[in-house]
Amino acid sequence: MVTPSKMSQATSESFTQFNQAVSNIPVVTVSSLSNQSLIPVPVVQNIVSTCNLGTALNLQHLATHARNAEYNPKRFAAVIMRIRDPRTTALIFSSGKMVVTGAKSEDASRLAARKYARIVQKLGFSVKFMDFKLQNIVGSVDVKFAIQLEGLFITHNQFCTYEPELFPGLVYRMVVPRVVLLIFVSGKIVITGAKTRDDIDKAFGQIYPIVKGFKK
Repeated sequence: MVTPSKMSQATSESFTQFNQAVSNIPVVTVSSLSNQSLIPVPVVQNIVSTCNLGTALNLQHLATHARNAEYNPKRFAAVIMRIRDPRTTALIFSSGKMVVTGAKSEDASRLAARKYARIVQKLGFSVKFMDFKLQNIVGSVDVKFAIQLEGLFITHNQFCTYEPELFPGLVYRMVVPRVVLLIFVSGKIVITGAKTRDDIDKAFGQIYPIVKGFKK
């Protein structure tokens, strides 16, 4: 006859054996799974934005009194101004229109534009920060494998142009999102014409399985 104490002892031994068995099973983490099929992520290289300062500007006065500003009207009809944080360059026109380039994120581009507007305001101009817009986001990525551009062009010629004697990359014009991708045999891809970071990610998400099908 099995007594309650013996049943309890047997149950305890079973749990001990189960725990020992579980402890010997290798642990598989989410990160280790993702590393097995790691897909690269595009990096934003440059953002071009525009805004309107809402007033006409005396560019000679602006260039003379602002720091890190240059103005040569014979070469270019705008003041070129630079700041270090965020590291950007602004083209400021007499109409009050401004172009900001060099930022690495959407927030940094807006912050830089506001800083330039504040600099101009401090020099005595009645500035308004208006019509800020992201015009172009450029991203790049390396898929880490060579790509057969000839095969890609033949299969997707309705979207592509490829003239290696003129330009080494294949130009792929995506419809949605409306961006242009420069695809190189080395596996480097440049995405340009995006309006948001999401456009960059969506475009790469669509092109990656395509170029993977033409892996050398």
